[in-house]
Amino acid sequence: MLKEGIYIADRYEIVGKVGTGGMADVYKAKDHTLGRFVGIKVLKQEFSEDVNFVTKFRTEAQSAAGLEHPNIVNIYDVGSENAIHYIVMEYVEGITLKTYIEKKGQLSFKEAVSIAIQVGRGIEAAHNKHIIHRDIKPQNIIISTEGKVKVTDFGIARAASSNTINSDVMGSVHYASPEQARNGFVDGKSDIYSLGIVMYEMVTGRVPFDGESTVAIAIQHLQEEMIRPSAYAPDLPISLEKIILKCTQKSPDRRYDTIGDLLIDLKKALISPNEDFVVMVPIGQQDKTRVMKQEEVESIKEQTRNMYYEDAAEEPEEEDEEEEEEEEDSGFLNPKMEKAVTIMGIVAAVIIVAIIIYIVGSFFGLFRFGGSQKEDDVKQEEMKDDEEEEEPEDKTEKVEMIDLKGKTFDEAKAALYEIGLGIERAGEESSDTYAQGQIVSQSVEAGTQVEKHTTIRVTISSGVGEIDVPMVTGLDQTAAEAKLAESGFVANTDFGYSDSVASGTVMSQTPEAGNKAKKGDTVSLIVSRGTEPVVMPNVWNKPEAEAREQLSALGLKVSTTSDYSNDIPEGNVISQNIVEGKSVEKGATVTLVISLGKKSTFYSLDNYSINKLEDIPKVATSITAKIALYKSESEELVNTWTATSFPFVLTQGGIENCSEGYIIIEWEWSYLDEEGVEILEGRTTEIDDIPFTPN
Repeated sequence: MLKEGIYIADRYEIVGKVGTGGMADVYKAKDHTLGRFVGIKVLKQEFSEDVNFVTKFRTEAQSAAGLEHPNIVNIYDVGSENAIHYIVMEYVEGITLKTYIEKKGQLSFKEAVSIAIQVGRGIEAAHNKHIIHRDIKPQNIIISTEGKVKVTDFGIARAASSNTINSDVMGSVHYASPEQARNGFVDGKSDIYSLGIVMYEMVTGRVPFDGESTVAIAIQHLQEEMIRPSAYAPDLPISLEKIILKCTQKSPDRRYDTIGDLLIDLKKALISPNEDFVVMVPIGQQDKTRVMKQEEVESIKEQTRNMYYEDAAEEPEEEDEEEEEEEEDSGFLNPKMEKAVTIMGIVAAVIIVAIIIYIVGSFFGLFRFGGSQKEDDVKQEEMKDDEEEEEPEDKTEKVEMIDLKGKTFDEAKAALYEIGLGIERAGEESSDTYAQGQIVSQSVEAGTQVEKHTTIRVTISSGVGEIDVPMVTGLDQTAAEAKLAESGFVANTDFGYSDSVASGTVMSQTPEAGNKAKKGDTVSLIVSRGTEPVVMPNVWNKPEAEAREQLSALGLKVSTTSDYSNDIPEGNVISQNIVEGKSVEKGATVTLVISLGKKSTFYSLDNYSINKLEDIPKVATSITAKIALYKSESEELVNTWTATSFPFVLTQGGIENCSEGYIIIEWEWSYLDEEGVEILEGRTTEIDDIPFTPN
């Protein structure tokens, strides 16, 4: 364990330990050369002593160092110092996806898809460079404090899988593809399967296959059907469920062909989550799930133990004694005996190779192990006679050097061996002419005469050199893509909305202008779609103030006109010039028609004569008529009059929205009877259907 304050390579100062795994410890360190924090993964001592593993570890890490992507934890440096073997990588402040799932239980549909897309982009970048991760699991996915999702340990899984180490076995086997479980051929579709299991866990909060041992889980991956994720997440949209099911098909041929195809469906799921658009590959007879024979199960058990346990004698703690007895009965070698057999096999192989080399060497006269004195004397005499008879000459055989440039190391090695020359690597350098892995230069030029058995040193291309990424922000999409292509980069275009950047213009680029990158690398562009569209709501029959407030909140402007309406109350919206559901840009003007209420028609009562009631006695000395005019439709009072002389003429204008009316008259009169007593009498009469004259 490294202590705080220790320096590695006179550059990296250990700040503290941040984690540990099955094969390495992880430290946070300060890079004093570039003034930034980095993560350093240091191999544990038991693996540092294994030369083959260390070599594989360094080779794979150097290969992964060529990966640069926003969704990958980038590797900066690989080195060794004082028997410490380490990898320097990007330091990401955050938590693993495994911890995040444990805290939240189940992730929402949108959150799970967003994380899956970011993980998929990282895997895609690696697959494009022919790097397979082989150990995609939530423990290897980090969510930064800024919300960025990054995949770590690219290339390292391959090194680990070539050695029988037990690093986080129970964690890895839950996400292993069937072909990994049977120790078969592994390609990019294995990463797709593992990502499918990760998506399953994100939306359900659990893994589909579990058990008390790695063997039990591995066999489930091979022969058991998983429970659909919707059984645990009833609200899961069908699109994501079908995506998960397609990723986790047991046959690789039934999964997505590439991670890019998976990303297309994930993006579509965000837009149309409830659309059943995922195309499942029809199952063939050979692809149906079958029950494995006992001998197949036993074979898988043995391969799984070889994959995941450091020593055959080291059994998993979770397995009980009964299971150990079952494994012994099923034909497993005793662990110590298995180790002994392995060592004996290696020794036998070495002896056989030595014998073959001796036989071949003897045939060509390369080995002499003590001949008789007589033979030596004869040969010396012959050499002496030759020297006396002939002039001295150069006996060393030479060959003409061939051109190795453009060949791979293995191709050059084979070609040189044919003419009796050796080869060794002199190092690497970038090249715009030769692809990565091809020979750039050789220590002896082609056409030169060189002695046989000379070792030729060659320099290998590390790929194109790093150049400045051009500035394309602010250009339109076509011009930006053309400029990147001219500089040797590949554009990966996505889109977004902006209130400040015109539609079709590049808003941002990754890497940013001025950063270094290799030709052929991808530059991600975000192109503006312009202002985010607004979906027009329905404000019909709403009060004007309410409609204005709703539209203004969406960033829309409002103008109004007015009109009469027999149906819409005064002050409410009669109509809108942009129909409900139509997409419009922010800042667009919506015209509303506001109701003035019903349009009024005015009538009048012209010169209508009221005559004295005929029943009134002629001797009446006082006659009074209280007259009231009403609208027939609403019984609304229009006007009243009092008449004392007759005929009495009525004239009334401004009668609104009514074409006829009626009159009620309250009559009162008085007269003296024969004895001279005043008598008061009264009566009420009504006159209906009085027509009004329209104005």
